Amino acid sequence: MEREASELFEEFKELTASEFFRRNKQMLGFSGKIRSLTIVFHELITNSFDAAEEAGILPEISIDLKRVDKDHYILKHRDNGPGIPEDYLTRVYCTMFAGSKFRNIQSRGQQGLGCSGCVLLSQMTTGKPAKVISGYRDGNQIKGVEMTFKMDVKQNKGLILERKEVDLDSTGVSIELQFKDVSYSLSEQGAYEYIRRTMIANPHAKITFRDPTGHKYIFDRSSSEIPPLPKEVLPHPKGVTADDLIFMAKHTDKRRFRSLLTSSLSRMSNKRVTEIEEATGIDLNKRPKDMKWEEAERIVDLFGQMDFMAPPTAGLIPIGKEQIEKGIREILNPEFVAVTTRKPKTYKGGVSFIVEAGIAYGGSSGRVVGEQKKAEIMRFANRVPLTFDQGSCAITEALKSIDWKRYGIRDMENAPITVFVNIISTNVPYLSTGKQSVAPEAEILHEIRQATMKIARSLQKYINAKKAAKEEEMRSKVFEAYVPVVLKEAAILAERDVPEYGDVLAKVTRKPKILGDVNNE
Repeated sequence: MEREASELFEEFKELTASEFFRRNKQMLGFSGKIRSLTIVFHELITNSFDAAEEAGILPEISIDLKRVDKDHYILKHRDNGPGIPEDYLTRVYCTMFAGSKFRNIQSRGQQGLGCSGCVLLSQMTTGKPAKVISGYRDGNQIKGVEMTFKMDVKQNKGLILERKEVDLDSTGVSIELQFKDVSYSLSEQGAYEYIRRTMIANPHAKITFRDPTGHKYIFDRSSSEIPPLPKEVLPHPKGVTADDLIFMAKHTDKRRFRSLLTSSLSRMSNKRVTEIEEATGIDLNKRPKDMKWEEAERIVDLFGQMDFMAPPTAGLIPIGKEQIEKGIREILNPEFVAVTTRKPKTYKGGVSFIVEAGIAYGGSSGRVVGEQKKAEIMRFANRVPLTFDQGSCAITEALKSIDWKRYGIRDMENAPITVFVNIISTNVPYLSTGKQSVAPEAEILHEIRQATMKIARSLQKYINAKKAAKEEEMRSKVFEAYVPVVLKEAAILAERDVPEYGDVLAKVTRKPKILGDVNNE
């Protein structure tokens, strides 16, 4: 018997963001045991860094990971940031899409799902509540509060189970979560490696980590310079769509569409708006809410045909050559380092980005596979390590397209080398919601290649100089070994004393004169 349409929709339900991600946790990056735990580390560390830097504090984090049973862990994460006021605690940890990251600004994270996603995963795998202690300033005093809570998935908010005030001497947040179906690993995708790479791109931070075996790792900061805070920038005309314009029109307080364009887009002057009005025949003095979809499409099409200045880049804050080198030397202790930061460029005509690259040779560079060192690629976006989906990433593609033999590296796969690449942008073009690989935009590929080839040339000079020095050393040893013997035998044949040969040998070997009475040898 056929059912009527009204019956089919009787069970129609509207999902909250929490309910949606509960059913689709892989969209938060929680897929696989190792990956899930690494993403938890990423989200908590990222939020601690952001909070500390915004408050002008050098980040210091303590992480304790304890194994309860197979694939069951208790994670304690503590930072020295400004803390979270009591009224915001459950909003930060239990409400999806809550935060201030929905702006056109360079940011380590952009979804507003980090901490709440971790609480959701903990609750889904163990059923245990989260425990948070927060110390924050209220006027001249530090207030402390301890809360135990769960996430109300249907309401997309927190449900407080216990709450009490505590005495604290400093600000910061400590959170305790339990997880099952996750796994700690020392592999390239594991949580330890995530911390190690994080420290290279964030040399101003300090992280103390105790792993499930009880081993304590201390990653000290190698810089006391807090990075400048990035600034919000207006979207560029070539980077917007018709839908973007309609959205702006619906949510603006401007009375005329003309004013909306000049106040909401970069490089948009009154003169340009007049040109747009004349070319499209659209009355731009109308109310923004009266703008039709077809008109927005015509305006965007015209944007594509017009020449604009490149978007402003003041909002982009690269790590910087000096800071990257400090991070690399602190973690890898290499015998050679070369770093470069490229000038800002744009992709798709309207999105600014900066590529930074570094190369380390010798020391702890590369990754150990068995008893052999192999090349290591460290990918970053806005200072954040990209530890998964390496094969599909633009960074990997660009590096593999380089002819490394031209730079004195015969077998790149088996070289003791670490290549570091960081992409800075207000809108990094990720390939998926997991944000672990960068799309192969032509401009980005080109910049990565140019940056890497520049530092590869520096490495080539170092390798050649090292090779020449080694050959010179071998040459000297040959002369030092055989010249005395030849002279001695020649003197015997000539029935003469062995002559002084220190000056001659020094010239031949390009070394200081050998001291001592060689005739008495």
